[in-house]
Amino acid sequence: MIAFFEAIAAFGVIEVLLALGLMVSALVCLFDRHLVRACYFFVVFAAAMTVAWWQLGTPWLATAELVLGLGLTGPCFFYALGHVFPGASSSLERDNFSEPRSRVAIRVLLALAWFVMVGAAIRTVIADMAYSPLEHPLLLAGVVIAASALGAFALHRHLLRRLLAFNILGSGVFMLLAGVAGTSATAQALISVGLLVAWQGSMLGALLIRQLLHLEGVGALGRDGKPKEGAI
Repeated sequence: MIAFFEAIAAFGVIEVLLALGLMVSALVCLFDRHLVRACYFFVVFAAAMTVAWWQLGTPWLATAELVLGLGLTGPCFFYALGHVFPGASSSLERDNFSEPRSRVAIRVLLALAWFVMVGAAIRTVIADMAYSPLEHPLLLAGVVIAASALGAFALHRHLLRRLLAFNILGSGVFMLLAGVAGTSATAQALISVGLLVAWQGSMLGALLIRQLLHLEGVGALGRDGKPKEGAI
């Protein structure tokens, strides 16, 4: 127990708390069945990522995350839900996973396979990383976030949940990229371009989801959608 607290003190309390906040907000965003709450936790996650980039000494990335992640990507999800500029289609509130158990088991195994693959990839490159995950809790959080997002993308069929997983995955990958390449100007520029592309993809995805809802209803988003009235 004493060694555990000594390790936390060596890492830095702020970085440890920030890493825990990132992981918790990411997991809630990925697996909470209440869609509105999941989107709110994405906003919390984006705010924590902004602070994380600042903590790593990259103010330009913190600014890019603040503008693109918190200011622009977050509203895209609420637009997809129908809570921003609601149209003729009904707004989404929550989803209920309704796959047969055999398919659920296959998807869970696929999600676990993603976890193993990410762990193996990190183990391969850990010796060449500019910042070691064993010394920086934020990079450990990046590993957990990337693996969890890949697993969630494999598990969920609901399009909005996959769009959330896509964004969370990108943040985890960018954090790991900073660990591999460091925080040089080139690395920051590459990550900034990635943040811009992720926002554009989120905006396009939100527009497509609203159009699908308008044309075909909730059923077009996948089997995780809200069940019909009277359905068990």
